[in-house]
Amino acid sequence: MAEVVRSLGLISGTSMDGIDVAVIDTDGERVAAFGPTATFAYAPNLRTRLLAMAASPGVASAADEHNAEAELTDAHAAIVNVFAKANNMDLSDIAVIGFHGQTILHRPADRLTRQFGDGARLAGALAVDVVNDFRAADVAAGGQGAPLASLYHRALAAGLQHPIAVLNVGGVSNVTYIDGDEALAFDTGPGNALLDDWIARHTGATHDEGGKHAAAGKVDAGVLAKLLNEPYFEQHPPKSLDRNDFDPAPVDSLTLTDGAATLVEFTAQSVARALPHLPAPPLRWLVCGGGRHNPVIMSRLTEVLAVPCDPVEAVGWNGDALEAQAFAFLAVRSLRGLPLSLPSTTGVPQPMRGGVLHKAPAVAA
Repeated sequence: MAEVVRSLGLISGTSMDGIDVAVIDTDGERVAAFGPTATFAYAPNLRTRLLAMAASPGVASAADEHNAEAELTDAHAAIVNVFAKANNMDLSDIAVIGFHGQTILHRPADRLTRQFGDGARLAGALAVDVVNDFRAADVAAGGQGAPLASLYHRALAAGLQHPIAVLNVGGVSNVTYIDGDEALAFDTGPGNALLDDWIARHTGATHDEGGKHAAAGKVDAGVLAKLLNEPYFEQHPPKSLDRNDFDPAPVDSLTLTDGAATLVEFTAQSVARALPHLPAPPLRWLVCGGGRHNPVIMSRLTEVLAVPCDPVEAVGWNGDALEAQAFAFLAVRSLRGLPLSLPSTTGVPQPMRGGVLHKAPAVAA
C-alpha cells in the first residue's frame, strides 16, 4: 500500500470568485483524512484583470500577462501563509501543493489550455514542492482537459449506492457519473457564470444571494429556447466548455428578475440534457460548487432530474472545498505517476498522467 501523505490543494474556478484551499491526507487512491479548508476572495482589481483576460484572450501584452500571473501566484502564496497560521499548521508537514491556478483560456479543440500560476515561483515562496499545469498533457494528447475532479469523486463515492452523479455547479457545470469503477465525466453547460455576470451588471453584487432575484422573476420561454439552441448539448461526451462559450445576448431584453430566472432555468435544463448521454439514470445527484447555495437552482434541478438532488453535505462531503481537495488528491497521483484522466472522463486516447513538479529550493546548510 502506498504511503499516505499530507497534500494541500488550491483552485480558483471559472466563476473567479476567490481561491479555495484544502488539506487532505491521501495516497492518491483513497482519502485517509480531511484537513482544514477555507476560501479567500480575490482582491477586486485582480479579479477584474483576470476576468478581462479570460474574456479577451491574447489581447493583453505578454508583459501584462506575466505581471498578472506573478500577482496571482503571490496572492496564492500569501493566502497559504495566512491559512497555515490560522490552522497552526507547519508547512514543512505538507508533502506537496496542488496548484491549479486560474483558467484564462480553454480551447481543447485547438489543443490549447492556459492556467495562470507560476509553480516554480510558488514553490520558492513557500518552500514546499508544487505540482501545477494539470490540464496541459491531457489537452496536448487530444483530450478535453476537463473535468479533472472525476477520479476524486469516484474515490469519495466508493461506499455510496450506484449509479450516482456528482454535479459541480461552478462557473461552468460538470457531471461525474459513477457506477462501480466506471467514471464518465463531461461539462453539461453553464453553471453560475452567466447568472453572476447578469447580477453584477444590474446590481453590482457578485451573485444572486439566496436566489432572491431568480425567485422573483419569470422564465421567458422564448429566450430560454434561444439559449438552449446550441449544438453542444447534442454532442456526445467527452466534451468541455470555456467560461465564455455561451452567448447571453438573448437575455438582454429581460428585466433583472426575469433574466435571473431564465438563466437559472438555462442551467437546470442544460443539466437535464445530459441525461441521454449517461449509461443509466442516476439514482441520486449530489451537488457541489457555489450553485448548491442557490435554492432556486436546487429546486429546479430536483424538478427536472426527477430523483433526489442534494448538496454533497448530505453525505458528509464539504462542497465548498471539494475542488481544492481534488487538486490536492491529483497532486499526489501526479507524484506517483498515476493517471489524472481517463478516456471516459476527458476523451484522452489512453489513461493520462499529468502535472508538472516544481521542487522547493534546497535549504542552505
